[in-house]
Amino acid sequence: MTRIILTRHGQTDWNRYERFRGRADIPLNETGIVQAEAVQRRIKSGGQLAAIYTSPMSRSVKTAEIIAAAFDLVVQPVDALNDIHYGEWQGLTADEVRRHWSDALDTWYRAPHLARIPGGETLHNVLARTANALCDITQKHPSEDVVIVGHDCVNRILLLFMLGLPLSRYWHLVQGNCAINIIHFENNDFTVVLMNETSHLP
Repeated sequence: MTRIILTRHGQTDWNRYERFRGRADIPLNETGIVQAEAVQRRIKSGGQLAAIYTSPMSRSVKTAEIIAAAFDLVVQPVDALNDIHYGEWQGLTADEVRRHWSDALDTWYRAPHLARIPGGETLHNVLARTANALCDITQKHPSEDVVIVGHDCVNRILLLFMLGLPLSRYWHLVQGNCAINIIHFENNDFTVVLMNETSHLP
C-alpha cells in the first residue's frame, strides 16, 4: 500500500486578502512559516517518508523544504502539480474580477466545471495534468509513504479524483493552509482516510 500525505502550502499575504494567486510566485509570510513547521512536526510523528513532491511555486517549495528537513530528503518539484493558471484574474480580488467578468465569475462560483477563465485554465485542464502526476508518483512508490505539497485548487481536484466525484463538487471541499489529507493507494484504488485536518496548527 502507498500512503499519500497531501498537504497545502502555508499562508501567503495573498491568502489573507483572498486574491486569485495561481502562477503568481508569492512567498510564505511569517504565519505560513509557522504553519509549515507545524505540519512538519505532524508528518514527522507518523514515521519515515520515501519522497516529498511539490508544486514548483516557491510557497509550496518552501513548505516542502521545511518538511524535508526532518527527513533528510531532497524536495522534488513537479511542474504538473502547479497551481491553476488564473489568466487575467491573477492578482485580483473577486470584487475586482466582477467589474469586468461578472458572468464568468458567477459561473466560477455556481458551476466551476463549466467556467472559462479568460487567458487561464479550466478545471478539466488541471485535472488532466495533476491526475497524471499523482499516478506517476504512486507507481514510483509502492508500499511507501510520500508527501505531496500542493495548492487549494490542486488539492481539491486531486481529492475529487481520488473519491471518484465530479468537478462540479469543487466547492464542496475545503483545503486549509497546511491541512493534512491522508490517502491509501492499494489494488489500483484510492481510499481517503483523513481530509483537511488542521488540529496540528497553532
